[in-house]
Amino acid sequence: MTFTALGIDDLPLDQDLTDDATVGPDLAQGAHAYLSTPRALIWRNPSSDWQLLIVLLPLATRLSLMTNPIFGRLVRDWGMGIRFIGVDAEQSVYDFRELLDRSALAKLVTALARVIEPSPATGAAGSADHPALDTLFSVLADDMLTILQERRDDWRRHLAREDRLMIDRIGTDQALGGRSLFDRRSRFPEFIAQLRQALRLQLIDIEFYGRVLRSIDLREDSIESRVLSIIEGALDPITLAKLTRTRIGAHLGCYNWLRLEPRTASHRASVLHKLPLLAQFLADKLVCGPAPNRRAEFAAHVAAQVPGQESGLAARTAAAGAYRLDEVNLRLLVRAIDSGQDRWVVEALARYFRVSDNVIRALWRACPAALGAPPEWHLRQILLALNERPERSWPSDAAGWLALKSSAIPASVGSL
Repeated sequence: MTFTALGIDDLPLDQDLTDDATVGPDLAQGAHAYLSTPRALIWRNPSSDWQLLIVLLPLATRLSLMTNPIFGRLVRDWGMGIRFIGVDAEQSVYDFRELLDRSALAKLVTALARVIEPSPATGAAGSADHPALDTLFSVLADDMLTILQERRDDWRRHLAREDRLMIDRIGTDQALGGRSLFDRRSRFPEFIAQLRQALRLQLIDIEFYGRVLRSIDLREDSIESRVLSIIEGALDPITLAKLTRTRIGAHLGCYNWLRLEPRTASHRASVLHKLPLLAQFLADKLVCGPAPNRRAEFAAHVAAQVPGQESGLAARTAAAGAYRLDEVNLRLLVRAIDSGQDRWVVEALARYFRVSDNVIRALWRACPAALGAPPEWHLRQILLALNERPERSWPSDAAGWLALKSSAIPASVGSL
């Protein structure tokens, strides 16, 4: 099974960027890892079940520590930045990152160390023909592809729910509705920190610092654009077109939600267009998956109780009752959305979030972009805050909506 390794292009400033005497040993070492780490491993049509499998690798700047078993936490933190994206024969999108266990992560780090280590005999470190990339791919094939074949019944649980197909430049605000699939802030934060530290220590000047930042955008934009085109080429164009016409953009969770039931995709897209703030909630709650873990849900409801209000058996009873009510209301919401009846959708949403119908109707008429697409716990708090005030006193600008969203965060969450 063949694969393609994508790495960033070389630029003239790389010679200075990796020179200890020019930028200092710390930044030079981080720059070498930045330049050598492959960005993506891609294999097309690996089996009849899969059109596309892509592994997006974060920058590993501390391999000297990560290869030491003592620093297992560094490996786990690094592993959180990996994306293992699959597109199946039905054109649904999956994120199988959870299939990477501790052993697989340790093997990946060891294989990456071989890729990043300079080797004049085999060509530039990190080049597409570097022999260590075959080792890296073997790790992925043995520890991930085999698991996928053995756990077919478990695939649906891994449908992508959060990420968006978007380019995420350092220093720019996230677009509406979820994070970027590439999320540069989590992929190489240490390299950016090393750059800023070198600037503070006057090891580099502001002109060189700006050139490096521009080179990051130039190179990462090129790689991410290629990966975006590859993923989009494997997705259903009709569903993508429906999603593009909504204000939420290419949110993978919402794409899967539309794709799961093509007959009602237009009704679902209409709700997303009217209420883009529901995007993450709809993806989390309505994308197909296994039956919810009742024990986990029960514990979450108990933890959500306000201290001092209820305790002991009363709190557990109230939490269980609220959970059962949410289950019933969620089923009613699904039927309302797929019926295509706007009035029923408004009423079902109001019932689920326990707010007035007028709150949902007002947002249905004009949903402010400043509200974004928060997770369910925050969305519920925002709607309850709006429910407590008349519509004429709602915020009128982005700053006001941001202040309302901040005030809707419970103190217990903000103190964590």
